[in-house]
Amino acid sequence: MSVASLSFVRRAIVLGLVLLLMSACVPVQPPASPPPQAASAATEIVVTDALGRSVTLPQPPERVVLTGRGLFMIANAIYAFPEVSDRIVGMGQTNQGSANFIQLIDPDYAQKATLERDAGAEQIAALQPDLVIMKSTMAESLGAPIEALGIPVVYVDLETPEQYWQDMAVLGQLFQSETRAAEIVAYYQAKIQQIETAVADAARPRTLVLYYNDRDGAVAFNVPPLNWMQTTMVEIAGGEPVWADANPGGGWTQVTLEQIAAWDADQIHIISYFRNPSEVVAELKADPNWQALRAVQEDALYAFPGDLYIWAQPDVRWLLGVTWLAGKLHPDRFPDLDMLAEVESFYSTLYGLDAAFVEANIVPTFQGDIP
Repeated sequence: MSVASLSFVRRAIVLGLVLLLMSACVPVQPPASPPPQAASAATEIVVTDALGRSVTLPQPPERVVLTGRGLFMIANAIYAFPEVSDRIVGMGQTNQGSANFIQLIDPDYAQKATLERDAGAEQIAALQPDLVIMKSTMAESLGAPIEALGIPVVYVDLETPEQYWQDMAVLGQLFQSETRAAEIVAYYQAKIQQIETAVADAARPRTLVLYYNDRDGAVAFNVPPLNWMQTTMVEIAGGEPVWADANPGGGWTQVTLEQIAAWDADQIHIISYFRNPSEVVAELKADPNWQALRAVQEDALYAFPGDLYIWAQPDVRWLLGVTWLAGKLHPDRFPDLDMLAEVESFYSTLYGLDAAFVEANIVPTFQGDIP
């Protein structure tokens, strides 16, 4: 090799070493962080609530307050999501009468703030919630003042089966438990489908559901609107609501004994939310005016049952109510109906409670005509 060639090779080697040393001295840049918008979108939750409003939460809620009327219905639904109880920092009264199911199953219940029934926006805001959940009927009176303070509010209805499916899906989104929400809805829908299939070709008994109320010192009997859960339960269970023309909507409507007699129902089911319905039915059967009714004469006057809460309302237990009612209206279609087994299955599926818990804590609260 010539001297010139050797010289060229040496220069090339030296240049390469210089470049290598220079590259080693250049600091390595960390990967670029995602823009703030991308990080926010990853945790952001957007739901459409019962009022059709789009509600955006920047991240999953960690301090949740439940408030407003009908609160126990909301709480009983939310507690079907087992991981959510730790996020609830305060709630209103979850009892109906003296019974309080949430206190029974939440070991940390005493540590949560308990709001008065008439708690206002300021009292709720003092708990520093990042989400408030209430029924849509409270939107104007309570929801609007809370939202005015910059606190997100999500409204639920829980008044019909269809609203249950929608509201459960929203709760699943809020608490990142979509799979659990789907499981709950599937459980309800499978039970309803089973009942509807069993009674599909059966004659529909003329059925009357009456809400007994003596809270004002005077006894009154009322029928529900057509679009309320109590009417829907009769229809699912295979009955014909005889009061259909008397109350198309708007709330409970008071009816007279003369009207009750004129309807001449095959079965009459008495709902009592604040007295044991068995006691009410016993009094009615002893009343000469009621003894003139065909349903009473044929021993078809029933006390609508319940446990801590009556099963004839838009609480999660309405599924037990419609199951029991189907058995009463069509005993030939449900000859093996075992309501204790149904109750155990219900509490196991919704709350993970075993048969021993049900036997010790739920069965002693049974009221009404539970076999």
